[in-house]
Amino acid sequence: METKAENKLHTPIVLQRDAHNVSRSNICEPALKVLYRLKKADFDAYLVGGGVRDLLLERNPKDFDIATNALPEEAGQLFRNSRLIGRRFRLVHVHFGKDIIEVATFRGHEEESEDDSAKDRHTRDGMLIRDNVFGTMEEDAWRRDFTINALYYNIQDFTIVDYTGGLEDLRNRLIRMIGDPTQRYREDPVRMLRAARFAGKLGFNIEPNTEAPIYELADRLTHVPPARLFEEVLKLFLGGHAVATYDLLRKYTLFDNLFPYTAALLNPEHPASDDVDALIRLGLANTDERIAQGKPVTPAFLFAIMLWRPMKNLAEQYIADGVRPLQAHQQAGADVIAQQVGFVSIPKRFSIQTREIWSLQPRLHNRSGKRAYRLLSLPRFRAGYDFLLLRAQSVEPDLLPLCDWWTEFQEVGDGSRAAMLKKVQGPRRRSRRPRKSR
Repeated sequence: METKAENKLHTPIVLQRDAHNVSRSNICEPALKVLYRLKKADFDAYLVGGGVRDLLLERNPKDFDIATNALPEEAGQLFRNSRLIGRRFRLVHVHFGKDIIEVATFRGHEEESEDDSAKDRHTRDGMLIRDNVFGTMEEDAWRRDFTINALYYNIQDFTIVDYTGGLEDLRNRLIRMIGDPTQRYREDPVRMLRAARFAGKLGFNIEPNTEAPIYELADRLTHVPPARLFEEVLKLFLGGHAVATYDLLRKYTLFDNLFPYTAALLNPEHPASDDVDALIRLGLANTDERIAQGKPVTPAFLFAIMLWRPMKNLAEQYIADGVRPLQAHQQAGADVIAQQVGFVSIPKRFSIQTREIWSLQPRLHNRSGKRAYRLLSLPRFRAGYDFLLLRAQSVEPDLLPLCDWWTEFQEVGDGSRAAMLKKVQGPRRRSRRPRKSR
C-alpha cells in the first residue's frame, strides 16, 4: 500500500507571502547574507528544514540551513569564509564567527544514472555511506527524512514550497517519514533517533506507518559508528526536551542500544529499576530546566547520570573484593566508560570529567583536617556537589544532611567554616608523649 508521503505531488503547494508567518526579521543575519549572495549570483536559494519548520511553529530555530542548485565548489567560491566538508554528502559551511550556515546542493535520485561509480552512491548492509547525487529542488524534497523538514522558504519571492505534504502534517502535529520507513531506517538507522527527538521536542505524534518499523529495527543502531552516536546523544538530551525524549527512547527500545548497561538495570524485573529511573529522570529534568534558564550544561554530567548505577554496582563489587572505596570508584569508572564507548563514544575530555564527578562522591564524605578546603578548590567540585544533591533528592535521602553541610560550607566565611569543621571532627584528642627511657 502506498503511503501518503510516497504519493508525490505533481504540483507543489506554494504559500504566498501573505499566507504564512515566516519573516526575514526572524532569520539570522548570517543566513540572510548567504541567501542573498547566492541569489545575486543567479543561483536558487532556499531556507530549508528545521529552520522553516520552527518559524512556522513560531519557535526560535537553532540552525538555519540553506539549499541551492549551486554545486558545492560553486557555492564555496562565493564565500571566502567557507569550508567544503563531508564525504557521504558534500556540504559547504560558511563561517560567521561562532555561527555556521550550512549550504547543501539539491540532492537527486539514485536512479538517474545506470553507472554506480558515476552516481557516487554506495551502501553497506543497506546503509548509505556515500551519496553525492545532485538534482532538482523537487528531488531534494523527496530525499529528505520527514515531511515537516521538507519545507522551503524562497528568498526570491518569500513563498513557502511544499512537495511532500509537510504543511498538513505540521498542522496535524505528525512526524511522517518520506518514502518507505523500513527502507529509510535501514539506509540510516539514526533516522529512528531523529523521529523520537522531533516528537519529544515538538510534542508531536509519530505517524503509525513511520512508528511501526522502529520496534523491529532499533537494534540496527549498533551498526552506526559510536562517534556519530555521541553527537546524536547530545542532540537527544541537551536540546531542552530530555525527559520527553527519554520516555520515547525507552518506549521504542532505542535507549537499550545507546546505554545497554543502564537499560539492563531499568528492566522492570530488576530490583533497582525504579531507583535508576528516578535518578535519570530527575537529572534530565534539571538539565531541561538549566537549558530553559540559559545556563550551561556539559556532556560530562549527562554521562555521569546515565552511567552512575552501572559504575556504582561495579564499584561495590570491587569493595567487596577488598579494594578501598576511592580506588574502587576510580577503577569502576574507568571500566564502565571503556565498555560504554563501544556503543556511544565519549571524548576523553568529557570521560575524564565524568570520572572525576564519580570519584568525588566518596571523597565528599571525608571532611576532616584540610580535606574540605582541598575539595572545595577542585575544578570539578561544583559538578560533584550537584551530583550529590541529585542523588539525595532522587533516591538517597540519607545524603541530605551531607548536602546541607556542603551547601552551608560554601556560603559562610572562613571563621564559620572552621567552626563547622570542628563540629564534624569532634574534640581534638591530645597526643600522648612517649615515656623517657631510664
